[in-house]
Amino acid sequence: MSIFYYNKPQESYDAIVVGTGISGGWAAKELCEKGLKTLVLERGRMVKHIEDYPTANLDPWDLPNAGRPTKEVRERKFKQMRTGYTTNMATEHFFVDDIKHPYNEDRRFDWMRGYHVGGRSLMWGRQSYRMGDVDFEANAKDGIAVDWPVRYAELKPWYDYVENFIGVSGTNLGLPQLPDGNFLPPMELNCVEKHVQSTLEEKFKDRVLTIGRTAHITEGTKPGAGRSNCQYRNRCARGCPFGAYFSSNSSTLPVAEATGNMTLRPNSIVHEVLYDEETKRATGVRVIDAETKETFEFKAKVIFLCASAIASTSILMQSKSDRFPNGMGNDSGELGHNLMDHHFRVGASGTYDGFEDMYYRGRRANGIYIPRFRNMGGDTDSKDFIRGYGYQGGGSRGSNWTENVKELAFGKEFKDEILKPGPWSMGLTGFGETLPDHNNRMYLDYEKKDAWGLPTVTFDADFGANELAMREDMKNQAAEMLEAAGFRDVHTYDDIGGMGLGIHEMGTARMGRDPKTSVLNKHNQLHAVPNVYVTDGSFMTSSACQNPSLSYMAFTARAANHAVEELKKMNL
Repeated sequence: MSIFYYNKPQESYDAIVVGTGISGGWAAKELCEKGLKTLVLERGRMVKHIEDYPTANLDPWDLPNAGRPTKEVRERKFKQMRTGYTTNMATEHFFVDDIKHPYNEDRRFDWMRGYHVGGRSLMWGRQSYRMGDVDFEANAKDGIAVDWPVRYAELKPWYDYVENFIGVSGTNLGLPQLPDGNFLPPMELNCVEKHVQSTLEEKFKDRVLTIGRTAHITEGTKPGAGRSNCQYRNRCARGCPFGAYFSSNSSTLPVAEATGNMTLRPNSIVHEVLYDEETKRATGVRVIDAETKETFEFKAKVIFLCASAIASTSILMQSKSDRFPNGMGNDSGELGHNLMDHHFRVGASGTYDGFEDMYYRGRRANGIYIPRFRNMGGDTDSKDFIRGYGYQGGGSRGSNWTENVKELAFGKEFKDEILKPGPWSMGLTGFGETLPDHNNRMYLDYEKKDAWGLPTVTFDADFGANELAMREDMKNQAAEMLEAAGFRDVHTYDDIGGMGLGIHEMGTARMGRDPKTSVLNKHNQLHAVPNVYVTDGSFMTSSACQNPSLSYMAFTARAANHAVEELKKMNL
């Protein structure tokens, strides 16, 4: 992928896209394919597909200290490290340095960031689920926050469009809470997972176990940089040389570049959207070069903020003027508020006696999924909490090292025994919906600035009573399902931690019908500045319980189409 540096202060484009992650890549692709000369700005370094995946083909013994992080890495990435996501040297280079990129916490928040071309599209979990009307109607039904200004019927063609392009493998289930899609052949369940699947079908009328719907090519190819089948290596977070899973680097950005309409500029920290009081439109963005600290202004007719929920909202907060003294588009006062993340790390696991003659091949980069079954009406309704949750997890089989070491000495018997697979085990981990709450927020601290003289982000958010009550049910139902399937030694766990662990930041510039209570309209436009679109997690009005990235892509494609149509009508 090429890098272009155009530093003329008044360089002008049809469109500017801020960010190159899942949303930014899609905005770039759509705008470029529709003929707009588009400047794509990324605050981090360049990462070229394949060439810049240095650990993609390394085994544990190829990594220093078997992949365990060095003392220096632990000291410099102390917040990134505490989550467990960056504790392997095979992936730590894709996560930021907490000393160089600080943030503040009134209440704990684990903000996981990747500042490079592709962003977290390189490290994401790839679980891809649609939201349905049960999600889009939930706020209105429950009298919580504000109503979504859209419904599933408006998003369905965009979900179709996105799935067909990126490649999502999975199985259609006919469930209203998890709308069906256009799927590639599913990955295969193993024997113990099939056993639990049949048990749920037999003993629970409201529960279904399926293979995860994941953005991996299982058959054929997809557009991009030579994207081909998943090789079942399960080294995805290192970057995939085969382009088997969807990322901006292997898919949307190469397609955007192929049009000849994209100008990509890494190391470009956007911190302000410029505003014209007379036209009531944004005119461009102000940028600091991350390496030289020079400042530039770039002009455009339309601007897409896709820098992630926190970063895009931070940019809007810094975009102050006489018209917007509290941040661009913040007439409602909701900018930075209603911060959400899924709560998880709660569930159960157990051991299964059986299938001793069965095993599996490869390292499937995917697990199982049990869609939401709570608060769907009738017997599924809970008196203790509203909304719902789903489960991810899976079954596996491995050597029981602890048991063997205790019972055998080092010798022939030990060596023979250790080569035998241990018993089957299975774990279920719940992912629950978090309600929007005005008191959960992020704000800027102008007293504590970063290396570029910009204010740092402070988090003040936590889970509430509804989430805590939900977790009890998540834990208990996981155990009940495993016990019903004949598992022994079933143990429950609940390790809630802080917000941010789910890496699904949402809601800080929410959509709504009324400019007095929301930041964006139904097309992802700022109510007050229609040529500024925000299509990352910022726009989410509620969180649902599904992984949200597929929805970000669908909303982004829809917003880009709207922007181009509005430009043609001279409305922007």
